[in-house]
Amino acid sequence: MTRYPSHYINGQWVQARSHDTFEVHDSSTEEVMATVPAGTTEEAEAAVAAARAAFEGWAALPVDTRAAYLDKVSAGLKARMEEMATAIAREVGMPLKLAKPVQVGTPVWNWANFAKVARAFTWEEEVAGPMGRSLVVREPVGVVGCITPWNFPLNQITLKVAPALAAGCTVVLKPSEIAPVNAMILAEVIHEAGLPPGVFNLVNGTGPVVGEVLATHPEVDMVSFTGSTRAGKRVAELASQTVKRVALELGGKSASVILPDADFEAAVKGTISACLLNSGQTCSAHTRMLVPESRYDEVKALAQAAIARFSVGPSLDESTKLGPLVSAAQRDRVLAFIEQGIAEGAEVVAGGPQRPALDKGYFVQPTVLRVKPGDTLAREEIFGPVLVVLTYKDEDEAVRIANDSIYGLGGGVWSQDIDHAMAVARRIRTGQVDINGGPFNGNAPFGGYKQSGNGRENGKFGFEEFLEYKAMQLKAA
Repeated sequence: MTRYPSHYINGQWVQARSHDTFEVHDSSTEEVMATVPAGTTEEAEAAVAAARAAFEGWAALPVDTRAAYLDKVSAGLKARMEEMATAIAREVGMPLKLAKPVQVGTPVWNWANFAKVARAFTWEEEVAGPMGRSLVVREPVGVVGCITPWNFPLNQITLKVAPALAAGCTVVLKPSEIAPVNAMILAEVIHEAGLPPGVFNLVNGTGPVVGEVLATHPEVDMVSFTGSTRAGKRVAELASQTVKRVALELGGKSASVILPDADFEAAVKGTISACLLNSGQTCSAHTRMLVPESRYDEVKALAQAAIARFSVGPSLDESTKLGPLVSAAQRDRVLAFIEQGIAEGAEVVAGGPQRPALDKGYFVQPTVLRVKPGDTLAREEIFGPVLVVLTYKDEDEAVRIANDSIYGLGGGVWSQDIDHAMAVARRIRTGQVDINGGPFNGNAPFGGYKQSGNGRENGKFGFEEFLEYKAMQLKAA
């Protein structure tokens, strides 16, 4: 077991004031793999003060200098990929063979990519008007509080911290207390990269303590939050008192719409893969599969065959395709949802509430249930390996069902007619739509409509979230 006794504040590791700690559990074995300190209000305030003091100097550096630091962080993470991937596989439960490219490889790419985005960005432009001209410049928003989740922990940190730093902002990070080991390793990498003191700070802790300092502190100019919709509402409410900029990436209940002319075998297999990635612990997971009512029996057989290929096991086992959930609490929550669905009359297509035959670990078997649009499982975000199937009579009904949600984060459309698929995708009120299983694009904007949040991440779109406009009005030449 590894003990982390310190927070990272003002360029150094600072011994925690409190003796309280969080235990980090290996999700496959339930053993305590690490402890991190529980941060206090005072420590969070010290980190904010350090970030504020460092802001002016960091923002004044040439863009290429800041970008070079990001390149160093990317290289440092790549050098520690095995260690980082193993830590995340144990913390979160994603199989190691996936954790390497997804949980670590993606952040390695993103740190370097945000350096490229910053270098290529148009920082100022002249704009002419009927009475004069203006020089419009882009400047960093200031001190940014980053509050991040446990499901893709390193990448969610990266999508906030890397563009904020590249933009010239300074940062205070509060990582998830459930999966914080990756954040501690990242802090070591950032320290080794030699960033000036106060530019990056990390304080472990809970949302009600450290998170609320970041949301309310008058010296924090922006808070970027990823997590549940309930917690996001609280962050926005607190941040409104100082009129901070707020970026929220929240929950989802994404629909995969399989149109009658689709390749059904590919569509069902692709939807299930998009649902079960990271054991379903993905905000944009395709957790509702919408299929023609007349083809349900065919879909049912295809789903049963696809689910059977997902071997459940420990995250470090090379043969595992589906690992455990992150915690006992999350496992129990997902099982309770399955049982509620069955109680409401859902048809069990595959899986169910019976636990896999494993002595230890927070495992839930992959489950497919047929439900009705008004059922709890058709509306609530489950955040586990659970797919619900809904049937529709015609295309208009399919679109209505897809849009009948408080969320609007991801989704998919399947059709052998690409133009038709894109026409349907345009009718779905959601931030991203995969056409026939189109892969995730790290330069395309990621974010949601409705209660899935506001703001965007990835590429230049995520970078611009951390910038302000300034117009300098000039007299005519």
